[in-house]
Amino acid sequence: METLLAYRPLWIVLVTPIAAALIVASDRRPNLRESWTILASVVQALLVASMLPAVLAGEDFELTLLPLASGFDLVLRVDPLGMTFALVASILWVVTSVYSIGYMRALDEKHQTGYYASFAVCIFATMGLAFSANPLTFLVFYEVLTIATYPLVAHKRTPEAVRAGRKYLAYTLSAGLAMLLAVGWIQTLIPAPSFRPGGFLDTSIAPPATLVVLFVLLMLGVGVKAGVMPLHAWLPTAMIAPTPVSALLHAVAVVKAGVFGVLRVTGFVFGADTMREIGVHLPLATIAAFTIVVSSVIALSQDNLKRRLAYSTVSQLSYIVLGAALLSAAGLTASVIHIANHAFMKITLFFVAGAVYAHLHVEKVSEMKGIGRAMPWTMGAFTVGAVGIAGIPPLPGFVSKWWLGIGALQAEGIVFLLVLVVSALLNVLYLFPIAWQAFFGKSERFTRYDEARLALAVPPVLTAAASIVLGIAPAIGPRFWDLAQRVTASVLGGGS
Repeated sequence: METLLAYRPLWIVLVTPIAAALIVASDRRPNLRESWTILASVVQALLVASMLPAVLAGEDFELTLLPLASGFDLVLRVDPLGMTFALVASILWVVTSVYSIGYMRALDEKHQTGYYASFAVCIFATMGLAFSANPLTFLVFYEVLTIATYPLVAHKRTPEAVRAGRKYLAYTLSAGLAMLLAVGWIQTLIPAPSFRPGGFLDTSIAPPATLVVLFVLLMLGVGVKAGVMPLHAWLPTAMIAPTPVSALLHAVAVVKAGVFGVLRVTGFVFGADTMREIGVHLPLATIAAFTIVVSSVIALSQDNLKRRLAYSTVSQLSYIVLGAALLSAAGLTASVIHIANHAFMKITLFFVAGAVYAHLHVEKVSEMKGIGRAMPWTMGAFTVGAVGIAGIPPLPGFVSKWWLGIGALQAEGIVFLLVLVVSALLNVLYLFPIAWQAFFGKSERFTRYDEARLALAVPPVLTAAASIVLGIAPAIGPRFWDLAQRVTASVLGGGS
């Protein structure tokens, strides 16, 4: 039994490709196909959660996934940072699976078998990323995620969807090439490198100029998925995909893989001391601050709800990048906790966007006046998400931004603190009018109660409720707060 428990990272990774095969085999039996999706998501979430007590107690699960050659093994290891990402993805996959069934049935979408199978493969890659013990393993799963997401972006198979998919591939595969070059280069410097709290690259291994080039290559690799400007353009375009895919892109897997990669690079490849020595932390913080403000300004002018939320994501992700670049304890803690906080808040907003489109065929902000009368539960969930994203207490966005502000002060970066204040004001301007008009705007169209079906209405209500809990009591539940503090202690302490 003990041996079986030790192999839990492997079972977690393998659950989803097995589910994908069963989904494809059940092509002509929709109910069975959907059952495999739900079952796999629940099993995976329970397996991930079962490792939480051990990880919080300081235990790392490690096993070799595939021995390729000396120094080139694919290795899985579960640490507090990886556990944070895996918990977020596995919990939200359960909710998104239920939501997907409601959404796909409501719109009678075609190609549903491919959709559910691709979704499962994306979660497979996400778990592999979360548990990657070295740069090579990370690269392999990072590229699997890229390829698996393409069918979802191009799901509708219209000319516009195909163009969006090609744009997505152009950006993400180019990023993968940059990462491949960096990982190969690192292998020549350090045989069999492994992620290590505090980093494994320093000026005793390579000259500063080489380290700067490696840092830029790795940041290009993870920065595309993280949506850092000017590498973000694929993200709003990808909103042509079905809304559950948008939720996957923005809250569960793809962009979270990017910012997770930023934290791996800054904290586990280079480390704070090396980043200060080669002078890359302030340029990274500046790019993040620029992205936070400019993307929020662009969001103000977007009438399409999903595109407005897409630019909001670009801004919110750079909070995580900024926290990592500040090299302060509070900043790093804020970055890690915001992976979870943002995921629950943003997936709530995208669930709502999909529900109002699937149920009432509304997709523009200008068309949402009075919609709160028809869909009070759904728009109530949107309001919770909007308040959270703006950073108003007691929602979790406030927790993230409070600690990020403290991190800016610890790093003596008063300019970055001002960026956070401006960003919060912009968040209010592009999100609050939607909620206000939904409940208080006059409309002749929405005059009676007409809530969406349960599979569309319940998921955003659940994630909104979870957001409230994360804000009021961040130390309970999945204990993201405890995990974030352990990451900070290990990275800035130089070891576990």
